[in-house]
Amino acid sequence: MLVIWRRAGESILVGEHIDVEVLEMRPHRVKLGIVAPQSVVIVRKETKLTRDENLSAALSMDADIVSDLLCLMSSDRRPN
Repeated sequence: MLVIWRRAGESILVGEHIDVEVLEMRPHRVKLGIVAPQSVVIVRKETKLTRDENLSAALSMDADIVSDLLCLMSSDRRPN
């Protein structure tokens, strides 16, 4: 891990095509601006972790349970 100090307005380069600039600093937050090619996916780490956990939980579900739930949901939507 690289640890580097930067002030607002300063930036770092990651490789040749990714520029990370410190836009604003507050006591408990830092606002970053990232310039990167469209082919580079940029997501917050906590968002990716949550997505991975949800996907793992969904894949571990028994197909019969999912089918039963879908049947129940579709029967609840029909008008009486």
